[in-house]
Formats: sequence, C-alpha cells, structure tokens
Amino acid sequence: MRCVRGRSCWKQPEEAERLLLLYHSSPMKRKLLTIGAYNIVMRSWARKGCLHRLNRVLSMLESAGLRPNLDSYAAVLECMGRGQACTKIIWRCVQQLKQDGFHVDELFQKCLFEGDEKETVLRAIRIVQPDYQLPPAPKPQTCKSALLNNFYSKEKVVSYPKLDFSVQELRERFQQQLEMELNSTITIQSVESTKPLTPQALRARKQLAALRAQWRGAILQALQKAKHNMSQKRTMSGYNSLYPYLCLLPDEEYVDIMMQILNTLSPQGESLSVLARELGSKVYDRYLTQRKLHSRQLEKVQEIYQDYIHLLAKDSQPGEYLPREYWEKLVAEAGYGPSLRLKDCSWPYVLLMRLGVYLLEILVHSVKVPRNTLKPRLESRLIPVLYHIYSFRSSWQVGLIKPHPIFSQLMSDAAETTLTFSSSVMPMLCPPIPWTSPHFGAFVLSDTKLMRYVDGAFQHQQLLDQCPQVNLHPVLDALNQLGNCAWKINQPVLDIIISIFNDKGNEKLDIPPPLSEAPKPPVSPGNSSAWHKSQKHELLLCKKKAAEMHSLRMDALYKLSIANHVRDKVFWFPHNMDFRGRTYPCPPYFNHLGNDVTRAILLFAEGRPLGPKGLDWLKIHLINLTGLKKKNSLQERLDYANEIMEEILDSADRPLTGRKWWMNTDEPWQVLACCMEIAQASRSPDPAAFVSHFPVHQDGSCNGLQHYAALGRDLIGAISVNLMPCSVPQDVYSAVAQQVEEFRKKDAAEGLKIAQVLEGFISRKVVKQTVMTVVYGVTRYGGRLQIEKRLKEIDEFPEEYLWEASHYLVRQVFNGIKEMFSATRDIQHWLTESAKLIAQSGQTVEWVTPMGLPIVQPYYRVRSTVLNSNMQNLSVKSSANTNQKPDTVKQKNAFPPNFIHSLDSTHMMLTALHCFRQGLTFVSVHDCYWTHALTVDVMNQICRQQFVALHSQKILQDLSKFMLKKYCSPSKDSRAPWQKKLMEQLSNVPETGEFNLSKVMDSTYFFS
Repeated sequence: MRCVRGRSCWKQPEEAERLLLLYHSSPMKRKLLTIGAYNIVMRSWARKGCLHRLNRVLSMLESAGLRPNLDSYAAVLECMGRGQACTKIIWRCVQQLKQDGFHVDELFQKCLFEGDEKETVLRAIRIVQPDYQLPPAPKPQTCKSALLNNFYSKEKVVSYPKLDFSVQELRERFQQQLEMELNSTITIQSVESTKPLTPQALRARKQLAALRAQWRGAILQALQKAKHNMSQKRTMSGYNSLYPYLCLLPDEEYVDIMMQILNTLSPQGESLSVLARELGSKVYDRYLTQRKLHSRQLEKVQEIYQDYIHLLAKDSQPGEYLPREYWEKLVAEAGYGPSLRLKDCSWPYVLLMRLGVYLLEILVHSVKVPRNTLKPRLESRLIPVLYHIYSFRSSWQVGLIKPHPIFSQLMSDAAETTLTFSSSVMPMLCPPIPWTSPHFGAFVLSDTKLMRYVDGAFQHQQLLDQCPQVNLHPVLDALNQLGNCAWKINQPVLDIIISIFNDKGNEKLDIPPPLSEAPKPPVSPGNSSAWHKSQKHELLLCKKKAAEMHSLRMDALYKLSIANHVRDKVFWFPHNMDFRGRTYPCPPYFNHLGNDVTRAILLFAEGRPLGPKGLDWLKIHLINLTGLKKKNSLQERLDYANEIMEEILDSADRPLTGRKWWMNTDEPWQVLACCMEIAQASRSPDPAAFVSHFPVHQDGSCNGLQHYAALGRDLIGAISVNLMPCSVPQDVYSAVAQQVEEFRKKDAAEGLKIAQVLEGFISRKVVKQTVMTVVYGVTRYGGRLQIEKRLKEIDEFPEEYLWEASHYLVRQVFNGIKEMFSATRDIQHWLTESAKLIAQSGQTVEWVTPMGLPIVQPYYRVRSTVLNSNMQNLSVKSSANTNQKPDTVKQKNAFPPNFIHSLDSTHMMLTALHCFRQGLTFVSVHDCYWTHALTVDVMNQICRQQFVALHSQKILQDLSKFMLKKYCSPSKDSRAPWQKKLMEQLSNVPETGEFNLSKVMDSTYFFS
C-alpha cells in the first residue's frame, strides 16, 4: 500500500487512518504495509497535535510486528511539541528512543522535515533537555579518486567563472523561472506564419471556445461524480484505491491536465499507454509542486538561491567553491527549517499508469461534439470526440485514442497561433540549481531524476542511494559544470530557417514540409471492393507518409517556436545522465544534442575574442562540417577554406539568393552559421580581437574503438583510430573497406559468385555504419540489415543479390575488424562471456566507473502487470519487483557497449572538470566536445591528458577485482560450480599489447 501524504493526508487524517486500518485488518493485505505507511498516518496526526490518535496508530504498528524507526519517533516528538505534552511523557519517549538503539542527534542528522517540524521536535526535546543543541553539520568530504587529485586539491583552487550578470539580474531571472514553474505550463507563440484571419478561422475558433467551455464542465461533473461514488464505498475493491490520488489537487487542476492532453492530441491519435503515462505524470508533477509549497521547501530553496548567485554574479566577491560545495555550505549555515529533499513521495509506475488510465476514461466518456458541427444539415445528436481503436505496430496490437475528424478539422480551421508546453520542457531562464545529491538539483520545482531509467526500474536509484555521497561528487560536479553553460540564439540563422519552414519547408535542408505537401491518396472508385491490391497498398503508404510528415513537422515546429520564444534571452540547459553516465540536457525538444538545424541556432552567451588562431579554427571547423576534406590534414583544410573564401562570403551575404554553396554540405545549417561568423570576423578591423560566441567542435575518431584500442594497448588498432601521431587522419572505415576488398578479391579468384558480383561495390560508405556499431554490440543480423540498406542505395547493384551480398559482407566486415583489432575482439569476448555467466547465475551485471559512478544494467525478464479498464486491459511492464530474473541475452550483449559508453562518459566528465579549472566554456555531445575558437588548443590538450590519465588506470584489472568480490564467494568450500567457472573467467583478464599510451598526447587527429 502507498498512502498519499499531501493535501489529502494532512487535511483528512481520519480518511488516511481508515484506509490504513482496512489494510491492517486483513492478514493478506497487512503484508503489503511497510513502516512508512504507518509513519505517514502518524505524522498527519502529529501535525494536528492529536497524541491519542497517534498512539493508536503506533499500537497498530507494533501489533503488526514492526518496530518504530527514527521517523516514527520524530512524529511522536513533533506531536508532543505541538500538543504541549507533559515532561514525563516526553522523557519516556526519549528514553525509549535510546533503548531502541538510536541517538537524539540522529533525528536531526537522518530524518527529513517539512514546514516547522524540525523546530517542533527540537522544542519537545528541550522540554526535557533544556541545553540541547543541534548537532553540527558534518564536515565536507573530499573525493579521493586518483583521477581527480589535482582537481579537488585545495592548493590549486580557482574561483568559479563569473557570468556576465549582476546579482540583481540573476535574482530577477530566478523569479521569472520560478513563476514559469509555478504555473506548470507556458503558452508561447507558434512560428507557423499567421495566415490572414478568414471568416472560417474565426468561426472555428468561436466554436472551439464554446465547445471547450462545455467540455470543461462535462469533465468536472464526471470527475466529481466518480469521486463521490468512490467515497461512498467502504471496501478496497476496484478503483477505490485511487480515491486519495484524486483528492490531492483541486478538481479544476485535474480538468486542466485532461484538457491539455485533448488540445495536443495529433490527428493520427496516440497510444493509450503513452497518454495514460502522460496524464499520471502530470498529476504527480503538480502534486510534488503542492508538496514543495506546503512543506515550505520552496521558500528555503528561494532563500538559499538568493545567496548562491553570489558565486556566479560578476559584481560579487569571488568564492573559492564549486557550485555544489557552495550550495552545501549555504544549506549547512541555514540550519533550521524544512529539508530540501522531500520525504519519499515517489509513486510506483503501475499506480501512475492506473491513475492515468482512469483519467483517460473520464476524458473519453465526457467529451462530446454535435454531429452537425461542420455540416449543419445533419442531425444534431452528440457523438464522442475521442475514440478507442486498435492498430498494429510491427506485429503488436496497440490500443489508440484517436480524435474524431470533426475535432481535427476544427483545430485545423481555427489555425491557433499558440502552443502550450509543460514548463519543464523549456530551457531555464536562470542558472540551474546545482546537483548536490541523487535527489536534488536542476529545476527549481520540477522533479528531475539524476539518472534516467526505464519506467518502473528502481535498481539504479537504490545503487545511488547506497553509494557514499562523496564518491558521486565528481559526477555531480561535471553535470553542474555542463548545466551552468549559458546560451543564446543565433537570430539571423533562426529567421532564415523560419522563413523556409513557412514556405513549404525543404526536405533536403531537413526542414519538414507541411501536410499540404503530402502525397495525395488514390481517388476512391466508389465501392471498396473495386479497389485493387496495389491501390490499397498505395493508400496505406500515403497514410504512413502523412503520419511521418505530421510527426516531423510538429517536432520542428516545437523546436523553432521554443527557440523563437527565447530569441532575446539568455538561457541554460540543466543536465542529467543515463544509467551508463552519458549526459543529456533535461529539456527534450530544444537543446544542443538536436539535429543540424537546432545546433545552428545555438551560440554561447559568453563571447571571447578569437585570439591569434581563432579565425583559423573557425575555418577548419567549417570544413569539418562540410564533410569535404575528411582525409586531409588540418593545414590542407585551412588552405581549402582560404581558397573558397568567395563562396563562404557569398553564402553568408546571400544565403537564399546567392550561389548557395552552403546547401550542398553534410551539415548545411551549421555551415551557414559558420560562414556568417567567418564573414563578420574576417571583415572586422582586427580579427584577433573579434568577440565570438560561436561553438567550435572537436570530434573523437570512432571513439568506441579508441577506448578499446587504449584498453588493449593494441598498436594496429591505435594507429587506425588516430591514437598514434600521423601527418594525416587515419580513416578506420576506409581501412576496413580495403581489408574486406582483399577478402573479396581472394574469394572471387577462387570462383565465389557473390564475391564476383560485389566487384566495384565495396566502399567506405557501405561498411561505415557496421564498423561504427560493432563496438556498441551490433549483431551480425543487425549488421546485415545495415549493409543491405547501403547496397539498396546503389542503383546499379542487382537487387536479386541483396540478401546474399549483405550476408557475405557482414561476415567479412567482422573478419576484417577481428584481424585489425585483435585486442578489441578479445576484450569484447571477455566482457560478453563474463556478463553471460553472471546473468546465468541469476544476478545483474554491475560495475563502478573510474569516476566512482555505480552502474547496474536494467535488463530483466519483466512480468507484466495487467491493468483492467473499461476501454482495454493494459499490460504494464514494471521493474519494481525485487525477485526478477535478469534477461541473460540482453545482459550479455549489452555489457561491452555499455561498459565502453561508461568509459567515454568518464573521459568527457574528466575533460569538463579540468576545462572548468582552466576557465574554459565547455559542453559536449557525447564524444564531440565544444568550446570557443580561442580555447580549442587548450581543450585539445586537456582532452588528451585526461584520456591518457583514464587509461593509465588498471581499468580491466579493477573491473575483474570488483566483480570477483561481488559475485564470487571468498570461501573455497562454499563455492558453487558456476562460481568456480565465473572466477576462472573473471581472473583471465585479456593480455595487452605494445602500444605506448603517451603517444596520444601528440596525436593531432585523436579528437579533431
């Protein structure tokens, strides 16, 4: 059972106790009760100061065979503090607390408090111990990781880089952000060009406004009726368990949430499970906001943030602290008041879905529209706006909620010019709150997880909670560093993109056209039986294309509208990470991880002069973006840029009316943005003094293979992925293609037909994707599909040989890589076999990165929970069961790529932290690192230093030791046969080659 602690529990402790009693009275259901359920009800009585009612719950707790914990004692003492209990009773309580093995200090060190609870507990204790003082805050601990000794060394402390804002400006920005989050949604102008308001649009808007008012009333009525019916029931059957969750917010807020879902539903519909999750999550987010307001947590966050910005503002004293350290210092100094972390208020995923399904049913059944809305001659009976239908996705049957064409037509005719978003999908208007623990950081109010994971999974959070907090400091500090990078919009580029977006788009330039450009379906011959099979197929393809176009168009509309909304503002992207430690910006639609279009409209808010080499770096960066000179040296790329200066300037001056050189490149929009920057810089009186906001990228050269080559000290592999200094970049994809061609020639000479057919068709492009993804665990089956796709793109290749050719080539690509990267394949095999044996023993694969981040692979054979509803039974996969068996195949296949991803994220975080110490602006897109043109050389040096430092650790040996300790019993006698086999496997760490790691320091093309 999960009791709800919030408005419902504070205001209705009788109701909460009744629910608790229902469970407590049933021997079967009592097993579901944890001590937390009793504590929640006790705390609701403590808030009222009702000691006799609290004692009744305490007796229930003890009769269930549970013992009071610290939270139980905190509730009892809070109640005594509120109710002016006599000294003797309080003294007895404190004595009992000590007899149970606790210390009074622990109440303030380990319990989480809301509102004035801390002060009230303290008041009760001082009645029996008048001189009692709160325990001092624990001394800050310093991370002892060998990789970060220099970073955390107090001898070399550097003050935090200042933002170009005063304290007052940052306070105003914080208030704007807080206001947006308190509203929970934000409505912005769409960039879709406003067409002249036709009488038809006016009529549609008027009709929609009237209908929406009716729908709100109908939904509210249905919700209130449902709640009334539930409140009459005295059993726990059916939906009654949802009743507390429908009492958390004012009824109107539930209606707002349902209307929001209705207004954003696409004409193609959406799956029932996606909508249910969205509805449940929106209720949960608003409940959390209520909790933060009610507990006065928000008040405390505001107070601390007011002081925190002194670390960042340009007009305040420099502090020799990291953002996390400074925030922790301010919290320790604040002493009293609520805890910044709320007491456990997470909801199980199944509950979230059940609530969402229930609200969705109310929405579907309540919202009706007159049948004659668009055709007045029809009868006026009411018909549903939303329909529940089934559709096939691959081989799965999926329940969809689809709007009636009348509603879609009305929305289309009304051509509304605004978009409404949840405030958590927007960039932040002030620097993010620094991550100080796995439970606190990023947005002011919106709940953000430090680690993203599969819905319902809890193992990652458990692992983070068990990890000593000091071990997480490097990861938290790296995320704070990335999140504190301020951004602004490249307005000229944004305006050109919006103009093309509104002029039917351009698929070649990755700007999706509107639905009006979709292929027209074949004309119906009148009766469906007369349709040929080919016509039906064509109709299906047209529908599929229209759905894809709508999806792409809406995605672009959201990105561009958000960018346009912040076009005159400075903004920030708070970051979190996936379970491997790879970092991501939290706002999902618009961020620097986006496509070419999105990246082209982002600039650093901070500008830096180009310096003596900055303009050269801009030019090299431009040529890198074009994809034209991948095999040439940096000097040759720079020379080429100087040769085509006329084209660069023409692109910058007349992007849509000139020769349009920029359009025929790999990343056209970033190329155009770079052309404009080069034009401005080269025309300025002193290019070295030109202040540039432009991010210059340095990309890892097949970064996964770089990590493998370094792990195995593999000399041949190291040369082919640019770990060794070379005068020109080595191209691993061409090298593999060449190797495969050698195999093909040999087989063709021996008379193999398919090898003869493939003559002239083996190129870098054909093998590139497979080589790139071999590192990340692509199977032969997946590799064959990749190669087949590439061969299909070659018009001259005979179609009848596609399957055989791709089958042959994938085998040869794998052989080629095996020959070129022998150490890589050995390590991959060792990791795979180790994971297989661990998973077969019934355990999941876990490891700790060199940064100290604990990782667990979230792949289980999950049993689905079936949610019954009137519309359909919904199968919900939830990983909340602690007895789940691991999915052996996924655990085995995913371990090598996940392990390598955890290393590339470690390298990136080390680079981020050391760049910060040197005062650089730094962000990354996984293995692509960004900084100002002025600081590219410094970043390059740091990036190489940190790669060498990382791989100088005994990574595979440390992994082996960790796993032997975790999975294998130390006692010989108690070892099972599988443990002996696993011990043998884990102890047999692959041998390393002769490559000298320090050579990376001089390799120009390692990252370039």
